[in-house]
Amino acid sequence: MTRLRLDIGYDGSAFHGWAAQSGLRTVQGELELWLERFLGCPTPLTCAGRTDAGVHARGQVAHLDVESDDPDASAAELQRRLARALPDDLAVRRVSLAPDGFDARFAAVWRRYVYRLSDASAPDPLLRGWVLPVQGELDVDAMDAAGAALLGLHDFAAFCKRREGASTIRTLLGCGVRRVPEGLLSGVVEVEVRADAFCHSMVRSLTGALLRVGQGRQGVDWPASLLGSSGRVGSVPVLPPDGLVLEEVGYPPDDQLAARAIEARARRDDCPDCQEDA
Repeated sequence: MTRLRLDIGYDGSAFHGWAAQSGLRTVQGELELWLERFLGCPTPLTCAGRTDAGVHARGQVAHLDVESDDPDASAAELQRRLARALPDDLAVRRVSLAPDGFDARFAAVWRRYVYRLSDASAPDPLLRGWVLPVQGELDVDAMDAAGAALLGLHDFAAFCKRREGASTIRTLLGCGVRRVPEGLLSGVVEVEVRADAFCHSMVRSLTGALLRVGQGRQGVDWPASLLGSSGRVGSVPVLPPDGLVLEEVGYPPDDQLAARAIEARARRDDCPDCQEDA
């Protein structure tokens, strides 16, 4: 068997998330439908991070295993056929031969999401599908300081929808807030969050907490004060999915992929949903 890597982007507005669900249009379901037609048999996909309904992606990564005597030719042909067949809200930008030990989910060392907010008095209507309009001018410096205080290994139960048997302990590697200075997104506020993995609704909840800080409704120390809570905190809003984009997934050097996958798989045995975010 040959493992292929797929680099995927999608507008999540019309999808019920990544994961295949009977009777619903999903990213995985759409892709596996075409893969089965092209390859002649059911071909399951494994992705780096399952996104929830309405969440977008520019840097989603998935893998599949196929039988092939010429893997490079098979990858090129599959990429061409998918480009012709897929709808305009879903694109496989690249199909490539995966290096030894590659696993889209378990070999990943981090996932990077960006949530975009507009506090303009008249938001650009062309951005309405993936930038969330909010009331009042945001204090970006206060939001950035509040995000920095969340970095490290913590129990993020306050910001997660708990799943039975799933851990809410995560390592937050980055959490920064900035206002885009120029270009198409000039003036838009970007909340960038990077972690080894996310629990369900974590990014949208973290952004919701930082939004309250930016609007002056909570102090800079408030989000960090919630770390270690025994369960979800009701005062933390879960923002809608529209503004959230999976931008990038990070992997180690090729010679470390197999070791990383083994380590992550062992660590996630008690956390079947640890790859999921909404």
